[in-house]
Amino acid sequence: MTTADLIVIGGGAGGLTAVREGVRRGARSVLIQDGPPGGDCTFTGCVPSKTLLAAGERGDSFHEAVATVHATVARIAATEDAAALEREGIQVVRGRGAFVDGQTVSVDGHRFRSPRIVIATGSRAAVPPIDGLAEASPLTNESLFDLAEQPERLLVLGGGPIGCEMAQAFTQLGTQVTVVEREDRLLPRDEPEASDVVRRTLEGRGVDIRTGAAVAAVGRRTSSDRPYVSLDGAGSIDADQILLAVGRAPVTEGLDIERAGVRLGLRGAVEVDDTMATAAPAVWAVGDVTGQPQFTHVAGRMAMVATANAFGRRFTPKQRFDESMIPWVTYVEPEVAHIGMTETQAAAHGGRVAWLPLDEVDRALTSGRTDGFVKLIAGPRRLIGNVGGGRLLGATIVAPRAGEMIHEVALAMRTNMFTGRLAQTVHAYPTWSMAIQEAAAQFFMDHKGRAARPATRPEPTTAKRSASEVTA
Repeated sequence: MTTADLIVIGGGAGGLTAVREGVRRGARSVLIQDGPPGGDCTFTGCVPSKTLLAAGERGDSFHEAVATVHATVARIAATEDAAALEREGIQVVRGRGAFVDGQTVSVDGHRFRSPRIVIATGSRAAVPPIDGLAEASPLTNESLFDLAEQPERLLVLGGGPIGCEMAQAFTQLGTQVTVVEREDRLLPRDEPEASDVVRRTLEGRGVDIRTGAAVAAVGRRTSSDRPYVSLDGAGSIDADQILLAVGRAPVTEGLDIERAGVRLGLRGAVEVDDTMATAAPAVWAVGDVTGQPQFTHVAGRMAMVATANAFGRRFTPKQRFDESMIPWVTYVEPEVAHIGMTETQAAAHGGRVAWLPLDEVDRALTSGRTDGFVKLIAGPRRLIGNVGGGRLLGATIVAPRAGEMIHEVALAMRTNMFTGRLAQTVHAYPTWSMAIQEAAAQFFMDHKGRAARPATRPEPTTAKRSASEVTA
């Protein structure tokens, strides 16, 4: 039996943040990981996918791009491997952890005991129950970046962020790409206007996009042994490889989680409250395994909340995870960045919308990259209403630097800033971020012929489950 102040099961983004936070507090911290530390983000997610996108933008060949991916992954992995973590004072245990009880975890017969345990086992690509799909051996993020040969034709199932990003990357590398999305538009979680820009851009690069298309079955041609997908009432599509980008499933099997008193909820995710606590008094959970937004920065923030509460004093206020303050970015060209409410959601909160197309932004005009927009959503404050522009409820930005621009809005929301402060803040000219200032001015005046309008919600339509949100 080994005793510790903190045990973390899982060495991805959430697990690494949690165990490092433990060490920062002077705690004896143990990280249990059944593979190399770094998890999906380092080896099969953010790092390789963004590297591949950049290689495609540069015009690299497929083999050059793959070599760059592997080199970049290796460089980043070296900063968080077992040796590096042990130099930071973290005990790294290789193997699969399983609960013995609410304070004890077993790894290959050796037991570790702690009054604080954090589950951070992540997720894996979901395989939807489509006839013949599993037998077709589709690619997932776990196998995509190990391809030895470039597919001539790639069929992407799912038009969410991963599907759109990889469609762009492989198209730039010279592969013929088709995207199939069950919902009636790409990026179903984003604003419809953002979906329109992304579709227009991808189709302009040669991507064949099939939205509102349900996959009926997957098979293989007897003549070539290559896979094909049959669409429900819409023919079939041939491919050399199929990439699954239809959601993620939490990884909890083998944890014997019931022995700890932890409850599982929708689709097998670990149930947590906004303090990241589970039903078990000594166990917290963070990241993808909770079924909440699956981003590296979300897992990191959750881990900071969980460890702060795990080590907090009995009567001190608990930290809480607030999803409404979390930005996300889809790294297509142009980038799509979002935070907070959409316009439809804000309509029920008295929201107002400021809209500025990029073809009215000088920096976009000087760059010749005018396809996109800035959309700010503000709502009334309690008691004083829209004085000072009210408060920001959300934003969507579609622009070449949207991923950087969104953080000004995130800071304004985090600090509960008056919306007017964005309009008052002097921005350098000409910059992409100046579009934020100009859009914010619409909450106070007619600015360049545009003024904020009330948020509206679209006419109700028959809800369809998005292929980008299907889980096993």
